[in-house]
Amino acid sequence: MSDKYTTARLSVEGDRFEILVKPELALDFRLGKQVPTSQLLVIEEIYSDANKGTRASTEKLQKAFGTTDALKIAEEILRRGELQLTTDQRRQLTEDKRKQIVAFLVRHCIDPRSGTPHPPLRIEQALSQIRVSIDPFKSTEEQAKSIIDDLRPIIPLKIEKMRVAVKIFAEYAAKAYGAVKNFGTITREEWQKDGSWIGVVEMPAGLYGSFVERLGKLTQGTVQTKILK
Repeated sequence: MSDKYTTARLSVEGDRFEILVKPELALDFRLGKQVPTSQLLVIEEIYSDANKGTRASTEKLQKAFGTTDALKIAEEILRRGELQLTTDQRRQLTEDKRKQIVAFLVRHCIDPRSGTPHPPLRIEQALSQIRVSIDPFKSTEEQAKSIIDDLRPIIPLKIEKMRVAVKIFAEYAAKAYGAVKNFGTITREEWQKDGSWIGVVEMPAGLYGSFVERLGKLTQGTVQTKILK
């Protein structure tokens, strides 16, 4: 593999199809950015083995993709197949995903001994003590939840949600309402005749402190909250 190109591949019913792509543009495409397929291809060819330069037969292309159009097939390979990352790309993506996993654990888990979230640094240190393979393309939530059991022998972790009753006075209700929605799911709500808002919000327990602090700033400290059992 070169810094100028890399390979994307897809197997369909036992037949392998490969394309040569520009690493940065192909990764942008894979991450959901709008990149014309014609710009990210090094050459508009579909291979059965790109290293050997062996082109896939038109019969196999038609059977696997219903077309022999190289651009359409290349787009399908990029969407469904495996993109071979450069060393730098994999390192950066894995580090970014690791940070997202730590942030997820901070937001959704608590230390059952204290009822408060673990600091990010503590979770980072615990992660460094276990063998964990982080997939840069796999969902943050799925990977975080699978890691929790491995972390528990090192630091106690508990996923816990809580319900919080909230009252925001009329003067601040419109401004603070958006912040309430960002912290969790509103399960009940009612606008009062005087313009104030009351509701019940379900959120990760680890967010409660940040929730109260944020609403306190938006309401000049007048927000009323109560944890429900």
